[in-house]
Amino acid sequence: MANPAVQTAVCTCSFGAVPMLLPVTSQQTVQMLSQLSATIMDNKPATFGMCSSLGNPTVAAATAAAMGALTPMPCVPATPAPWTPGVSTILICGNPLLNNTSTLQCMYGGVIQITATPAVNIQVP
Repeated sequence: MANPAVQTAVCTCSFGAVPMLLPVTSQQTVQMLSQLSATIMDNKPATFGMCSSLGNPTVAAATAAAMGALTPMPCVPATPAPWTPGVSTILICGNPLLNNTSTLQCMYGGVIQITATPAVNIQVP
């Protein structure tokens, strides 16, 4: 069973310093537990604090300036693709439901995942 993601789901990035709450911007009508339901198109996370990925140009430049000592810089996620895989059998406003098994790739190398969601368990066929 998977847990559906809602607006207050907690997300982490493999290169981020702090977790963040998932912003739901793909739709404003469907709710679970009085919170907006997330879809795979909710792929615009705000920030994970500081980024430590050398794939991030600002981290690479700061690290080079520090003679190779890893120097984290502010996180600005670059996530042009939707979450995968999503729940293709449950559509919200035409987009698959997002659940806690989905991941989101950052262009700088990070993997974003949902680590906690207050939504109830559902059975997905």
